[in-house]
Amino acid sequence: MAEAVVSMVIEGLTGALVGEVKFLSAVGDQIEHAQIELLLMQGFLKDADAKQEDNKVVRIWVRIIRDAAYDLEDVIESFTLKVALKRGGSLKLVLKRFACIFNEGVNLHKFGSEIESITAKLSKLRSSLQGYNIKQITGTQYEGATSFEKQKEQRQTYPHVIERDVVGLEKDVEILATQLVKEENYPQVVSIWGIGGSGKTTLAKQVYNHNEVVKRHFDCFAWVCVSQQCQGKEVLEDILIKLTRTTQKEERKEISKMKKDQIAEKLCILQKEKKCLVVLDDIWTQDAWNSLKPGFPIGEEIKSRILLTTRKKDVAEIAGGNGFIHESRALDDKESWELFEKIAISGRDQTNSKIDAEKEELGKKMLKHCAGLPLAITVLAGLLARKVTVEEWKTVNKNVDVYIRRGTNLDQEYKGDQEYAGALRVLALSYDELPYRLKLCFLYLGHFPEDYEIPVKRLAQLWIAEGFISSASQGHGSAEVLEDVAYTCLSELVQRCMVQVGTLGSTKKIKTCHLHDLMRDLCLVKAEEEDFLHVVNFTSTITREATIPKVRRLGVYVEEKCVESFTPTRNDHLRSLLFFVDPEYGFSNWKNKFLRSVICNFKLLRVLKFEGIRRKEVELPSNIGNLVHLRFLSLRGGDVRRLPSSLGNLVRLQTLDLRLSRENVNVPNVIWKMKELRHLYLPDWYGGRLKLAALGNLQSLVNVAGADCDLTHLAELTNLRKLFVTGGVKNMEEMMKSTGITFNHLRSLSLFVLSRRVGIPMNMVFSCPRIYKLHLSGKIRDESLEGLQYYQNLTKIRLWDTNLQLESLKILEKIPNLRMLWLGSGSSDENVSEVVVSEEGYPNLEFLSLEYLWGLKSWSIEKGGMPSLRRLSIQGCRELRAVPEGLQHVTTLKELTIRGLYRRFCSRVGEGGEDFYKIQHVPSVIITHIREDDEVDY
Repeated sequence: MAEAVVSMVIEGLTGALVGEVKFLSAVGDQIEHAQIELLLMQGFLKDADAKQEDNKVVRIWVRIIRDAAYDLEDVIESFTLKVALKRGGSLKLVLKRFACIFNEGVNLHKFGSEIESITAKLSKLRSSLQGYNIKQITGTQYEGATSFEKQKEQRQTYPHVIERDVVGLEKDVEILATQLVKEENYPQVVSIWGIGGSGKTTLAKQVYNHNEVVKRHFDCFAWVCVSQQCQGKEVLEDILIKLTRTTQKEERKEISKMKKDQIAEKLCILQKEKKCLVVLDDIWTQDAWNSLKPGFPIGEEIKSRILLTTRKKDVAEIAGGNGFIHESRALDDKESWELFEKIAISGRDQTNSKIDAEKEELGKKMLKHCAGLPLAITVLAGLLARKVTVEEWKTVNKNVDVYIRRGTNLDQEYKGDQEYAGALRVLALSYDELPYRLKLCFLYLGHFPEDYEIPVKRLAQLWIAEGFISSASQGHGSAEVLEDVAYTCLSELVQRCMVQVGTLGSTKKIKTCHLHDLMRDLCLVKAEEEDFLHVVNFTSTITREATIPKVRRLGVYVEEKCVESFTPTRNDHLRSLLFFVDPEYGFSNWKNKFLRSVICNFKLLRVLKFEGIRRKEVELPSNIGNLVHLRFLSLRGGDVRRLPSSLGNLVRLQTLDLRLSRENVNVPNVIWKMKELRHLYLPDWYGGRLKLAALGNLQSLVNVAGADCDLTHLAELTNLRKLFVTGGVKNMEEMMKSTGITFNHLRSLSLFVLSRRVGIPMNMVFSCPRIYKLHLSGKIRDESLEGLQYYQNLTKIRLWDTNLQLESLKILEKIPNLRMLWLGSGSSDENVSEVVVSEEGYPNLEFLSLEYLWGLKSWSIEKGGMPSLRRLSIQGCRELRAVPEGLQHVTTLKELTIRGLYRRFCSRVGEGGEDFYKIQHVPSVIITHIREDDEVDY
């Protein structure tokens, strides 16, 4: 982590504001010297980070280096802040009037001396590291093998060591064994992937030792544990020795003298001649697989097979190719208890039904913390197996989180038995293997409360604001935008099973994510070790002032009644402050001075997430403009009535979220100064006009008033991906005709028009050929829908209050890749009251919502129509008389929701009703009808 911190500070010293400060000749040299010292230090820290687990002194030095790098960042950013505030936030103006800085009392000499002192300290620390055999490493070189050798020994697996307590694997074993011995359409590589501790190796052993199928089928066997630092030649050598059953020292010595390509050739010949089963346990990277691949005749028709385990799905996929991939699964409640009981309770000489019942109740409570992870269950059960009395079990129950964390301290108690060394020890291997940037990204997830569904777009914005995702992380010459790089980082954490997917969007990209409880424990433990993050968890019982430690990031969890208990004190180290508020209440009892004190006491903030302020007569303090380093500011859901013009000083902002709960908020016309702005979310309604043409980095522009939509300027925003126009788009059609502008860059377009006299400007829609998401609210001419059927990328459409004729909706069924469709409010047709979905209609539609379509009386689906539909929602369509004919043929349907329809309609779909046969195949059906006194005859 010290390497990560130093690298971030180096990048920070190349930032725009610091770059301008360097022009001050009196301090420019000191900053340059500090940069050079950090660059020299960087190479040593790769090795130091790896060795600190084995050497307490190195661990102390690494911490001191990290703190020194942070101190350097604090000094430089504090000076930059002072300089900027001297001239109302304009650093460039100060530089133009260089002489005035001295006259106004900015002490350059003191500033330079502080930098020189820290630089000298870093130089001495670097010399000290060399004395502890810390070597300078460049690129991906790794020479510090002490920690690796110990880890390799701990992770070594042996096929003959069969776990005595195994549950829930019978079905999985049969599936994998069957795949390995298939003669036709066989998979040459069978892969098992999953999170550390999920039982991959245990499952592989069960398959490997399957006497009835596997052992009888193959002629020779080899089991090798690959581990993180894969040495290709040594692994292939080990496989050859085991397949040939070489036992003589002379023969082994001859094999060791062979070159890698000779060993690989010999292995390939052997696997063609005999039925060989090779297990590659614990492959970590694609590079590791590629280094071993020459030893296997992949793609040839042979009867030998490979069984591999890995924590990363992409490794399983690249190794397997067209093979068989199996994900290790969590145990269900019944299986978890069975495993737990085998270890913690079964086999005891004396039993007592009352005591056993109490232990069962306590055990099942504690098992919830393990979330079906076999290793966690084993660790917990092994601990409790040595606790005899119920009182001891109650003590463990009170401190179950602590006991799980203490896994790394259990070695002595279990005399080195690694199976009981703690769940976090195994999970931590995944963390230790991460590149430093991914470590930062992972630790940042510790901000979010337990079971919190993290929006991926917001997470990417936060990572970028923190500097974890930067131009340097994209690689030389890469044109990929930072948000895409951030998504790639998240995807890799998902592939490594460190982050779990929550929901997927219409394009199958991850929309939300979350942390497994145990992985969150690991995250918080590591964040605490690194002084990376601190969490303040307020409850209504806390009334004392909170002490903020010397950390860079702070997460604050608050309830309605306890906001006033948080009185911030000055902290010049804090860079990130995220509040998480009970959404039911918000900050309804906060004081105006509270936010002012936050701004005054945390002057170097880069991230401020202060959402849900619900109190009348709230004003954002004018001193918000003093936070010149701020890159992320969100006041979403707040009840702020006025925004100060000092917002214009926040020229480094990348994300500004002003989606307030209050209407008609006055937004000052200063946003144009924020040239680095990437995402702008405006209030639903704001007074005045805003100049936005200068925001060339803008990617998201949400809730912009139609009056501010100068098409010529919008077309110049070539990075704009998301556009939401609200409140009317007067004369836009005429402007589109006269300019002929095409918005090739837009991916998401929303047009919200209230006026019945002004319709949706559909030529604006048709000028966006690459959109995948379309939301239109307002009057649409029926014939104008025709062009949508040619949009290949369009996957998500929401139409509301369009006044379209029902018949014209048949055009939508021709859109080839449409996956999600919402139709709502006001569609009517006196002549046509039935919609028929053709047999080729909506080929890829997965979700359909029909809301308040007043004219819809009946609709039907021809056989073959909607072949991919999984979810159907019907709400408030009170003229609808029956469930659509043909729905019984949509076998993919898994969820049906019917709300706000008459009791008479709902009774038709109940068991025994006239339409029940149409929906009896649907696993989940939810039906709620309107009150009986609201019903009318059809």
